[in-house]
Amino acid sequence: MTDHILIERPEAAAGVQVIRLDRPDKKNAITRAMYRAMTEVLVAGDADEAVRATVFLGGEGCFSAGNDLNDFLAFAQGGTMGREVIDFLHALAAHGKPLLSGVDGLAIGIGTTIHLHCDLTYASIRTEFRTPFVDLALVPEAASSLLAPRLMGHQRAFALLAAGEGFSATAAREAGLVYAVVEPAAVERDTLAAAARLAAKPPKALAIARALIRGNRAEVAARIDEEAAHFAAQLKSPEARAAFEAFMAR
Repeated sequence: MTDHILIERPEAAAGVQVIRLDRPDKKNAITRAMYRAMTEVLVAGDADEAVRATVFLGGEGCFSAGNDLNDFLAFAQGGTMGREVIDFLHALAAHGKPLLSGVDGLAIGIGTTIHLHCDLTYASIRTEFRTPFVDLALVPEAASSLLAPRLMGHQRAFALLAAGEGFSATAAREAGLVYAVVEPAAVERDTLAAAARLAAKPPKALAIARALIRGNRAEVAARIDEEAAHFAAQLKSPEARAAFEAFMAR
């Protein structure tokens, strides 16, 4: 494990596993070690019958600012998305237990696209979702180019993933990215309560229902790899180099 990923089994939510991003000084920016830790937890949770639901939580006022900047620059220099990132995305897409998330405040890049894989997301009224991929001369990730249009429709997905427009919690709920918008103080409480209700249901029936609703996972896995290939190619491009230099000069 890493100090920046906390794994919890709340007593008040039997059967629920919590993955908490805990790097407040860096706005929960996700490092390679954090991706690796989350992958291990997701895989272990699939094999653990005691885990009936998995919840992602961030901190007060910030879910995640996206990829850690230093790791991101290393990806750019190496021309790769990073094996740890790709492994996490595949584990996220393949996870067999209900996935929930509670979001308060900033949700940037992967801090937004992770919720496309969640079955229920609760967001505070002060949350903002944004994916500045194209602004950095990059492309969408986490199979978001497949999942977002299905969920939100073409124009909203284009606004989020290509135009880089921010979505308020209310706009995200209207688009289908968020299940419920609540007060900041209620995010964790309501998310864990929903997870506990799911964890109490017959697990086999719930798993079948969830699989039917989610559809073909192989298509999602293939899109993760396709996006990663484009992402890696763009990292090596002149326009990406220029975008990174402009970003660092701010």
